[in-house]
Amino acid sequence: MIDSDPRVYEATFTRTPLQLLSGAGWKKQLTALRVDSEGVLLGGAPAKYEKQKAFVPWADITSVVVWHQRTAGQGISHIGLHRRSGAPHLPGPNSEMTPQSAARVAPHVAYELLLASRPINLWHLDPQRLQAAVDAFAPDVPVLVHHQSES
Repeated sequence: MIDSDPRVYEATFTRTPLQLLSGAGWKKQLTALRVDSEGVLLGGAPAKYEKQKAFVPWADITSVVVWHQRTAGQGISHIGLHRRSGAPHLPGPNSEMTPQSAARVAPHVAYELLLASRPINLWHLDPQRLQAAVDAFAPDVPVLVHHQSES
């Protein structure tokens, strides 16, 4: 989606053959993250994009969180949303994860945050543009960075 408002932040996935295999086509740029006046769009994984994408209005968001999951190798960064209590369930890659498996995968991240998170994979997050967009559209919503402590 092209927007003339320079405050909008939109990051798109790098095109891969998965995009063709998923039926999304080659010409369409898939949105990984969009921050605008209405709220935040968390894109789905390219192979399951339509089933996993989720829009969250600003009224449901209490903070935007960038966090890192340590794995073999360098690990992977994620972006997620702390949401108000009672916010509706979101579709997404972690939507079927149980609290027990979430505690094993990312013990330093609250379960509800994990459910409302997306990996920063096949796209690039620009922290300054993210902060500027959140400040412009939801100045009372903090952008937080969580670091996993060494264990």
